[in-house]
Amino acid sequence: MNFIRIDLETQRETLIQFRKDSFAVSFGSIEKFGDEEDYLKWVAAKSIQFPDGFILVMEDERPIGQLELTLTEYEGRIIGYVNLYYLIPDKRGCGLGRKLHEYAMGFFAKNGVKEYHLRVSPSNLAALSFYRKAGMEEIGPELDEKVIRMRGFLT
Repeated sequence: MNFIRIDLETQRETLIQFRKDSFAVSFGSIEKFGDEEDYLKWVAAKSIQFPDGFILVMEDERPIGQLELTLTEYEGRIIGYVNLYYLIPDKRGCGLGRKLHEYAMGFFAKNGVKEYHLRVSPSNLAALSFYRKAGMEEIGPELDEKVIRMRGFLT
């Protein structure tokens, strides 16, 4: 398993496919995905700002996952933020999520943050279980209770 920086020139279709699948898993459909070009513009901007945070996960030269990691301000302090943990369906439940999480913790440590957050759909039970096992705790609902904000701390 290799972690490589996202290259929009060659990986745009993969990024859209992965992000849409994450919506389907989280929310049951891709209806609220939005405009593909807006998503790609956002990835382009954030990839420049956080080049080691926008990562494609490769196995035997095949993309099997994606990470989108940033830093953001929350309640007056800078925290790490997981915009996306993603693995293709046949790689879920195999323990590879821990590798993505370890990469994220390294990224946050390198950037000097001790706390990180993410949002998860309350219906995404597998993700909720994974995050809880990783030591994260629920802060509360957001976006009209469509998602739950969770937080964790680097040890």
